[in-house]
Amino acid sequence: MRSILNALKDGKILVSDGAWGTMLQERGLEPGDCPELWNVTHPDDVMAIAKSYVDAGADMILTNSFGGSPIKLAHYGLQDRAGELNEAAAAISRKAAGIDRFVLGSIGPTGEILMMGQVTEEAVYDGFRIQAAALKKGGADALLVETMSATDEAEIAIRAAKEATGLEVICTFTFDRTVTGKYRTMMGVSPAEMARAVKEAGASVIGANCGNGFDQMIDVVKEIRKADPHTPVLVHANAGLPMIEDGKLVYKETPQAVAAKARELAKCGANIIGGCCGTTPEHIRALVKELKSL
Repeated sequence: MRSILNALKDGKILVSDGAWGTMLQERGLEPGDCPELWNVTHPDDVMAIAKSYVDAGADMILTNSFGGSPIKLAHYGLQDRAGELNEAAAAISRKAAGIDRFVLGSIGPTGEILMMGQVTEEAVYDGFRIQAAALKKGGADALLVETMSATDEAEIAIRAAKEATGLEVICTFTFDRTVTGKYRTMMGVSPAEMARAVKEAGASVIGANCGNGFDQMIDVVKEIRKADPHTPVLVHANAGLPMIEDGKLVYKETPQAVAAKARELAKCGANIIGGCCGTTPEHIRALVKELKSL
């Protein structure tokens, strides 16, 4: 079993991949379409995205399975195909990655709030367990529980993933900067609270993704490091903060601008650095060039 923790032992900075959602949209994914269904209806397009990040030099790539839990897939009437769609997602990324790069099975939130009683803990656990097992079957080396905002759901996802697969689990939360300058999730969780909760739940790597550009992620990583100086940290930052042009969200930071900030992010304690919304293979290529010199 390949280990990300082992790969990080000598202090090496690993580069992850970039955005998936916007790349799928560029290839024709329409609003209201199920991205995970493309793993079986448009596998060549999904493969092309995965391969583009491998060709850019990423050490690891994700899977097209962010919304692949049965609870999330139920919005499309596809809850009974969760196993099939997640296994296909991992198999595509596995083929693109070959034997030299890691594949991280992406597991996003259900979109339901446990404390509101919208769904039971048992249903959430069972859904994440099905998803995790299928991602491992398809060839994932580790699992990435990402874009979380509530500690209870993240803890269930981590536990389900570990118990179903035995793989290393990474967990990232999404933070926004408040009017007072502090960083919190939409459920009020701070970076320090996240670090303690997900580490106790069994995450091998912790961190943050989406919501912020590389500038803001530097502040987030500093807060995480104050709470936890030792656990490896993964960051998937946006290509700057979003702007609205012609009614659409756009991300303006260039690959060169992103790469220039990545070195500072690594110095602050990030061990794995990649992109989220707005980042492209060109952004990842620039990160590889910058970070491989460290």
